[in-house]
Amino acid sequence: MPSIAGHLLVECLIAQGVTHAFGVPGESYLAVLDGFHAHAERIRFITNRQEGGAAFMAEAQGKLTGRPGVCFVTRGPGATNASIGLHTAFQDSTPMVLFVGDVASDARDREAFQEVDYASFFGPSTKGMAKRVERIDDARRIPEYVSRAFATAMNGRPGPVVLVLPEDMLTQTVDARPLPRVEPVQAWSDPGALRELRTLLLASERPLVIAGGGGWTPQSAAALQRFADNWQLPVANAFRFQDTFDNHHPLYAGDVGLGINPALAARVRESDLLIAIGPRLGEATTGGYTLIEAPVPKQKLVHIHASAEELGRVYQPTLAINATMNAAARSLEVLTAPPDVKWADWAQACHADYLANIDPANGGITLPGTIDMPAIVHTLQKHLPVDAVLTNGAGNFASWLHRFYRHHGLAKGHKTQLAPTNGAMGYGVPAGIGAAILTGRTAFTIAGDGDFLMNGQELATAVQHGAKSIVLLLNNGSFGTIRMHQEREYPANVSGSALSNPDFCALARAYGYAAERITHTAEFEPALQRALAAPGGSLIEVMIDVDVITTRGTLAAIRARAQSPS
Repeated sequence: MPSIAGHLLVECLIAQGVTHAFGVPGESYLAVLDGFHAHAERIRFITNRQEGGAAFMAEAQGKLTGRPGVCFVTRGPGATNASIGLHTAFQDSTPMVLFVGDVASDARDREAFQEVDYASFFGPSTKGMAKRVERIDDARRIPEYVSRAFATAMNGRPGPVVLVLPEDMLTQTVDARPLPRVEPVQAWSDPGALRELRTLLLASERPLVIAGGGGWTPQSAAALQRFADNWQLPVANAFRFQDTFDNHHPLYAGDVGLGINPALAARVRESDLLIAIGPRLGEATTGGYTLIEAPVPKQKLVHIHASAEELGRVYQPTLAINATMNAAARSLEVLTAPPDVKWADWAQACHADYLANIDPANGGITLPGTIDMPAIVHTLQKHLPVDAVLTNGAGNFASWLHRFYRHHGLAKGHKTQLAPTNGAMGYGVPAGIGAAILTGRTAFTIAGDGDFLMNGQELATAVQHGAKSIVLLLNNGSFGTIRMHQEREYPANVSGSALSNPDFCALARAYGYAAERITHTAEFEPALQRALAAPGGSLIEVMIDVDVITTRGTLAAIRARAQSPS
């Protein structure tokens, strides 16, 4: 039976297993909105308050499900607002499809109202926005384009795809039908390469695995754990993929990223064999390309990645293996291990370094103020469910979770960390709300005062759609990360980083969240318990001294070092 193209598009999403789409409505895709209305019992359109928030929720959806998150925006300003989510999905290797309602075909290329050349703005030539950008001019081909978009988003290195929808095309009547659900293709490891990997392992004395990147599932994470157990290999997680390997496992070595444990950084440098499974080995994971030197590392490097184009792009590995994570991990778990390994003491020492790093007493630094952040994170560990989703945007505030919180890992069945490897501020609040909508699990967000106001408007989205998230807002009246760098480079010259903030508790209450402010550590546990028990969302504002700038030191110390004549 014929239907209008906008309805067909929604039916194609349903065929791909999509249950939620995020977006801000626009007149350029009214026919699609009518399709959501017609199929409301099978798919929900989540109305956001800004396209950046919608794109972040869709990116979080891709991380949580392993299938493309879906976002709809209107042309021009709507699409450009959503670009932050595209960039996040690209650098984080997250499958996502952005649908952009566009000008009508007869107005194209006239600089019509809000017109943008999306192939130029989002296309592969940008080297950081989208894997593919396509425009659907023929309504009969909607099933083909949607199917290809989902396949492109999931296959190889996962990432975002943009589909442009001329508004007149969406109102055409068609009798096309959706194509079947697309599943990602598995690329299997070359048996010869696996034999070479085994040879490298047997010759090694200080091996170290770095796991992360996109494409992991509970099954592949469990297979990775069996590989580590079989070979007694220490495993570190890549930057902001800290739930790839169980942080409670006796072979866990910590996370390799910003604010890395100095002892782990030394282990990476000292290793004679690095096995990178999944991460693209970007700037944050490699310590600015210093822990692993580019283009030829000092360590022997085995790089396993889903994209052949990524292998050898920055680093020349000793051994490159093109494989998806499910296939790679399943191949590695059956790789025959010897009865004993030479690096048993090394592996135990790597884990001991990790345990020492999460001991708040490590380093002997007493931080000022009445808020003990390690104790607050310990309280989170005590009370949050093991399947809670923890989210954050970008800022030094996130380092408290990154250093002290212990994720249970995908192998136990749930993804529990949503965080942007591209350092996008404003990600945590919408990601937490999106996680609550999609999973119904406890969603906990840590945000800074600057970070929160990037997308705090999405609390309205949470209330409208019945989602509950808990936001821990650290208020130090500063863009803290920038202030830290200022004190290091231009000590005592504070410019542009100080903030005059609103009453965050009053603002949260205005949106419909419960809210309270604490100034002492002892006040946090009862506040968290109230938030967990509340039927709706809650914000807990923590007033923290701006001098408490990192987990290891203070602004005053950074300034003193910068001003030191030596």
